[in-house]
Amino acid sequence: MKSPLMGTDVIHDVIGIGFGPSNLALSIAVEEHNTGLPADRRLNALFLERQPRFGWHRGMLIDDATMQVSFLKDLVTLRNPTSDYSFLCFLRERGRLIDFLNQKTLFPLRMEFHEYFEWAAARVSHLVSYGSEVVCVDPVRDEDGEVAFFDVTCRDTAGSGETVTRRTRNVSVAMGLEPHVPPGLELTERVWHNSELIPRAVRLGEAGEPVRRAVVLGAGQSAAEAVDYLHRTFPEAEVCSVFAKYGYTPADDSPFANRIFDPEAVDVYFSAPSEVKQSLIDYHRSTNYSVVDMELIEALYATSYREKVAGRERLRFLNVSRVRAVDPGADGGLEVAVEFLPTGERQVLAADVLVLATGYRPRDLASLLGEAAKLCLRDDGDEVRVGRDHRVETVPEVTAGLYLQGGTEHTHGLTSTLLSTVAVRAEEIHRSVLAGRQAA
Repeated sequence: MKSPLMGTDVIHDVIGIGFGPSNLALSIAVEEHNTGLPADRRLNALFLERQPRFGWHRGMLIDDATMQVSFLKDLVTLRNPTSDYSFLCFLRERGRLIDFLNQKTLFPLRMEFHEYFEWAAARVSHLVSYGSEVVCVDPVRDEDGEVAFFDVTCRDTAGSGETVTRRTRNVSVAMGLEPHVPPGLELTERVWHNSELIPRAVRLGEAGEPVRRAVVLGAGQSAAEAVDYLHRTFPEAEVCSVFAKYGYTPADDSPFANRIFDPEAVDVYFSAPSEVKQSLIDYHRSTNYSVVDMELIEALYATSYREKVAGRERLRFLNVSRVRAVDPGADGGLEVAVEFLPTGERQVLAADVLVLATGYRPRDLASLLGEAAKLCLRDDGDEVRVGRDHRVETVPEVTAGLYLQGGTEHTHGLTSTLLSTVAVRAEEIHRSVLAGRQAA
């Protein structure tokens, strides 16, 4: 039975699904727009988040890990350099501005940037409903038969489990990505995705269970960070890094290559023919996919070499290899079968932990949107068609707006799932929502 509308006289201008950095940036754009305006000119926005509080990749907030984007690509600066929601304003309020500047770096600690996100989220908390998991989005037709609204139904995850339905003219979908688990493998108490690395490792340590060997599958930044973290956290354990490459590939963060993340590059990519889009992705995969910061590569190599000199090698790199099978082992552990690809030779590693640093994939939009998904137009590759303003293209009778923040690499390029343009994208969606409201 469908939940009754909450406050049937309230129609939101925009409801955001998910409250990570993307919709957080949009909420700030809305809040700054509303400041000082009379009530009839303000945007009525609400953001729904299934977590009980703000959280962004908490499982990988390693104490010394740094951001891979400049602090100037924060939630607001590229949209409004004078905003008091900037990272620099956060530092000033925390009393660390001068200390940060003295480091002479553009790349803050990841845990500090998370603290910045929490600080910003707390300032717009009146726009957010935490513990609210969206279960469906239903189109609503007006008296002319046009789909002018969406009914967004969410479940209370923090208490009663009851559902509530809210009506809106626009929806901003920013659910983020979901962990990818390779076929044939499944997550267990001993097999983790790296997104849960820190809490899982902490629980294992608190339980007092010995870790004699940990295996990490993957060749990207997260995999290398997991290898380094486990090696430091469990000083008696052997840590085996398994990947199909011969060695880690350095990330290309050179100035010219980094232009692929510029707002102007999104314009170029969006208007390019499909074959040019694919070539740009292929040329610049090394800026983002399955690559590692050179500093970390060199640190891991130096550690490995020191251990060889000392005669006690805890850090092992099983390159040109794949994990072919994972079976239960003795004492509740695992038996991880690793194949050396050039020869097909297999070795079985007795391990206590297997960490899958195997990346993420877009969430299934159709399963979330339900009936609303049937209104979305698709291209020849069965991808959702999306306009430059991040609004999904729909059948003609739809006047309500559906915006995607992420999952648009096929239309908007490499920045789709990254932090590089969250501020600019928030401005573009905000302007589009305003334009639609004025045209109504």
